[in-house]
Amino acid sequence: MKAVAFIGHKGSGKTTFLRRLIPVLLARGYRVGTAKHVGPEVEPDTPGKDTHLHREAGAERVLLYSDLHGALFWDHPGLPVAEYLERFMADLDLVLLEGFKGSDFPKIEVYRAGEPLAGRIPVLAVVSDRPVRVPDGVEVLPLDPEAVADFLEAEILGP
Repeated sequence: MKAVAFIGHKGSGKTTFLRRLIPVLLARGYRVGTAKHVGPEVEPDTPGKDTHLHREAGAERVLLYSDLHGALFWDHPGLPVAEYLERFMADLDLVLLEGFKGSDFPKIEVYRAGEPLAGRIPVLAVVSDRPVRVPDGVEVLPLDPEAVADFLEAEILGP
């Protein structure tokens, strides 16, 4: 399993771009997962619902399951996301991370406006539909999922 983080300022279009990129990668035969970084104040479960009450009672893991969907909730002591990706997504070809700009994962910036993160944060490429100044060696890719999929195949997924 390989992983790459898509980073950018809030409102830069990371989610929108990933929603366009995922079907392109699927059409090329890759098994793709995603992980989204959120702040610690975000509660992924619904307070007051059974699963949340189970966690409050001390259950180490709570699986929410239906005939069509599943979700696993757990609280953790701040372990790195890489540990959970390996545990729960190792069978996938590629995991697209949204956020995680402070991580050690390779990064691609989605740029729309403001000061680019490239230069302050090491990135492999910047994806944009407008002119952007980046450090030498950082590739600028069009806001085109086919072009980014080509880049991912060459730089992340390998031959």
